[in-house]
Amino acid sequence: MISRLKGTIVSRASSEVTIDVNGVGYQVSVPFSTSEVLGTVRGEAVLLTYLHVREDALQLYGFATEAERETFRLLLSVNGIGPKLALGILSGIRVAELRTAIAAANALLLSSIPGVGRKTAERLIMELRGKVTDAESASYMTPSSSGQLKIRSEAIVALMSLGHHRASAEKAVRSAVIEAPGAEYSLEELVRKALADTSK
Repeated sequence: MISRLKGTIVSRASSEVTIDVNGVGYQVSVPFSTSEVLGTVRGEAVLLTYLHVREDALQLYGFATEAERETFRLLLSVNGIGPKLALGILSGIRVAELRTAIAAANALLLSSIPGVGRKTAERLIMELRGKVTDAESASYMTPSSSGQLKIRSEAIVALMSLGHHRASAEKAVRSAVIEAPGAEYSLEELVRKALADTSK
C-alpha cells in the first residue's frame, strides 16, 4: 500500500499532479484544496495518499492533510459514492464545513456541492451522521469557516426569496464560492455575486 509520497513536482493541474520519487513518476489525483497549497513545478511536495484498486486500474489519490484523507475514506464508505465523486465533494467544500454540514443534517448546503443532488445529500447525512459528531466537527471548524457555512445557507434562502428556484439558487451560490475558494464573504456580498452570475 502506498500511503505517502515525497518528491519533486513534475507537472500539475487543478485536479492532478505528477510527482517524481527517486526517478519514478506517480500520477496522483488531488482535490482543489490540496492543489492550491502545492508548490510549483520542480518544487518539493509531500502527499498523503490513498490507493484505489479496481480490476482494470490502480489509481492514487493525494491529500495535503490527514483530515482530507480521512474524510475521503468516509465518503467512500457511503453507498453510491466512488472516488471521483468523493474527490469532487472535497473540491467543492472545505473538510470542516462538510463535516459540520453532515453533523447538523444540513442537506441544503450539501446539495449545493457540485455533483451532489438532494438524494445524495440525504444519503450522506443518513450514513455518516453517526460517524461525524458535532464535537468532532468542531475540532475541524474555525470561527471563520463556521460563519461562512451559515452565510452560504442564508444566501441560498435569500435567492429563493427573490424568486429563484432552489436548484438555480444553489447553483449560483456554488459558482460564486468555487470562483474564489477560501474567500470570506458577507451575506450581502455573496448574494450580490451570485445574482451577478445568474445574469451572465
